[in-house]
Amino acid sequence: MNTSTAARLQVIFVVEAPPPGVLFAVQSGRDELLPPFASTGDSLSFAFSLELGPPLADGAFNFRGPLAQGTPADRFVYLNSGTYAGQQQAPWERRAKIKLGGIPRDLVASAAGQADLAVEARIRGAARDGGPVCASVNPPDITWHLASRPTP
Repeated sequence: MNTSTAARLQVIFVVEAPPPGVLFAVQSGRDELLPPFASTGDSLSFAFSLELGPPLADGAFNFRGPLAQGTPADRFVYLNSGTYAGQQQAPWERRAKIKLGGIPRDLVASAAGQADLAVEARIRGAARDGGPVCASVNPPDITWHLASRPTP
């Protein structure tokens, strides 16, 4: 991958076994959301893309775009649930922080600029208290791998 010019990185979040009846949505910018999905207890999937800019001074990937939150050195994507996903009267007000620096470098390098490849996160959808996943999500509650995507 040539990182001197911007490339797109396809990303898929698969939220596994989330609590039923809860809305989930990926946050864009400060207060916008991608379309939310209601959980039935089965897996939910969110597909989106991020821009990769020139590498950071330390050689790390430079994730950019409205879905990439935080500072350039510590980018993440918010997965919101309950009222934070637009569900009125929900008992939950939660955001899960998915750190982009946790994606293995070889996966990003393989998928960057490829319309038919994505990095896929498999995320445990329920927190230890039985509610929706929240706070910083770390292994073993998240795993990353390459996934094929059909091209339009």
